[in-house]
Order: sequence, then C-alpha cells, then structure tokens
Amino acid sequence: MTYSSRPTHAARVAHAKGDRQFRTYDTSYIRPKKSKAPVIVGILLALVVVIAAGAAVWNFILNNDAPATSGEVVGPLPEGQTAVVSIPQGADGMAIGVLLAEAGLVPSSQDFYMRVIELEADSALYPGTYSFVGGTTLDEIIAILGEGPAATGMMLTVPEGRTREATAALVEQATEGAISAQQFLDASADASAWAGEFSWLASAGSNSLEGFLFPKTYLITAADDANSVVRMMLNQFAAETASLSFKYAESQGLSIYDVVNLASIVERESFVERSLVAGVFYNRLASDRPYLESDATTAYEVGAEPTAEQVHANTPYSTYSNPGLPPTPICSPSLSSLRAVCEPADTDYMFFFTTTDGENMNIYFSETYAEHQAVIAKHS
Repeated sequence: MTYSSRPTHAARVAHAKGDRQFRTYDTSYIRPKKSKAPVIVGILLALVVVIAAGAAVWNFILNNDAPATSGEVVGPLPEGQTAVVSIPQGADGMAIGVLLAEAGLVPSSQDFYMRVIELEADSALYPGTYSFVGGTTLDEIIAILGEGPAATGMMLTVPEGRTREATAALVEQATEGAISAQQFLDASADASAWAGEFSWLASAGSNSLEGFLFPKTYLITAADDANSVVRMMLNQFAAETASLSFKYAESQGLSIYDVVNLASIVERESFVERSLVAGVFYNRLASDRPYLESDATTAYEVGAEPTAEQVHANTPYSTYSNPGLPPTPICSPSLSSLRAVCEPADTDYMFFFTTTDGENMNIYFSETYAEHQAVIAKHS
C-alpha cells in the first residue's frame, strides 16, 4: 500500500480505517496451505544459532583482556601465609581473577569473576598493590579490592626535610614495629651497598643514604622488609629526578651527591625563593671565602637549634669553620630544592635573611655585608 509523501488529514483518516478493517478481516480460508516442516526446521536452526552465539559470548567474557594464562592454580595458599598481588590500572574483574588465582588466593579466575558479577562489583575494584592472607574468602577479597590498597597495607608518609633517623622512626611507627627503626637504619647505612642497583649512588661512596630517601607517601605491605622500603624510596628518587638536568651543577664541580647535599641545606634554610637561596650558596662557594655559613648544618649535628658558639665551633658540620659543603646531606630534600640547585638564580646576592610570621616566611637578599646588616637591623 503506497501513501502520499504529504497526505491530507482526510487521506490519513481513510487509510487508518482501511488498516483496521484489513486487520480484522479473516483471510484464512483463501490463504494457501503451508507445510509445517520448514517452520520446525527453521526453529531448530535458530536455536542452534542462539546456543552457539551464547557460548561464544560467554567465552569472550571469560577470556577477553585476560593474560595468556589459565588463571588456575596448583594449590591454594596456606592459611596465614601472605601473597602480594599488584593490580594494574585498567584491569577488569576477569584479569584480576587470573592474578588472584595464580597467587593461590581463589579457586579459579572464573569463580572470582562470576562472584564479582553477582555482586555487581566489577566497576568498583581499585588497582594497586595488595597483601592478602591465605584463607581469605572470595567476598572478603572483593570487599578489600573495593576499599583500595590501603585496606591491606600500611601508609608511610615521609615529609620533606626529614633526616634518615627521623624517617626510620616513621617507618617503625607506620609498620607498628614490624620494621624497626634500627633495621631501617641498618638497611640505609651504606650507599655503596646499593650502588650496583642505583649507579647514581656511586658518588656517595660508603656514606649513608641520608638525602636519598625521597619524601613521599608509600604503601608498605606485610611482605615488605627494611630493604624493600629503602628500595621504594630510591626508586622514587630516581623517578622524581629523572626530569632534572645536572649539567649546571657538574659545570661547577658538583657531583650528584654534592647536589643532594646542597639541596638538603636549601631545604632546611627556606621554603620560599629556593632558586635564589641556591644562587647565594653557589656565589659563596665560588668566592675567595667559600664558607656557606648555614646554621642548619650545625643543627643537624647537634640535633637541636644551635647556639652562636656551636655554629662557630670547629666541628665537621660547622659551615662557618669549614669551607665548602658539609660531610653529608642533612635531610631528604624536596624536588623543589633539588631543582633549585640544578637551576639556581643568576644574581650577585651573597647574603639572605629570613623572618617568619606564623606560617609565612619572608626572605631578604643582599649583595654586600653592609646591606645585609642593615636588613637585619630593620627586620629583626
């Protein structure tokens, strides 16, 4: 039946009436008889196609995006024993199931995935590193994955400017004694023990890793020991400093160890105008009187705010009595301080004076000692 592309209202009414009459008209008596065999065969063929398609879809769900392993395990992880599993970003429920099965935490990847589907949790599983204990049920594992990595690990936060000793205390506190401060100090006592793994530590010699324990927040699992925590921090240092160029520092005769050393002093002296502060120290080192004259180095040595007598005493970390850099870094510098030493401001400043007002710091720079004294008199 052909309709006009632009029917009138009357035409639409007539067509609608004709359609109703046609649908109610019994035409069974004038229709030719058809055999039922083709219909039955067609239904059977359709069922075969549906079953095959369903099997293909289920097979795709079970195997798509999964690693090229079966996800089956040789045997379950014994109760009380731990397994660390790293879930990559973007992994779906099936891929996670494969990793868990290979660790002996679930009977099979399919069992895990089907339970995830039942709980409608496939989109609520967080990536990250987890430490699971043998005997944990499917539902418990799924619940933990839904809370995130912190559910199975301990969070260690190392603020910028902390010493190795202070960092060791934080490690012991974060792990509730599982890793003692002394164990951490022992693992970080000799940089040469790590130089084979981290070649840029060669210039540190047999000094401790003071300065290289990068300030950051870390997840520590039950499987970690003092060495693995130190390795985390060294890996973080490598990642954070990968974008830095040490060419300028090297042109001034500084090694990577020297850069960290100077950056640690910048870190303790100021949290504002760091590149200017670094520039002042470079100017002092290049002058005919190469004394850094930093109270912070003596504070590191005595473990407290130093007196005037202490900063001028003839001790290894007194940068008033000894020219050049102190024997070692004095803390773990931030990336900002490391960048300041790699990219210092080019000025003629030789002095700076800082004042603090609550959380605010003001810093004043001078080229001559007379100007410096005037600034001190004005702002003290």
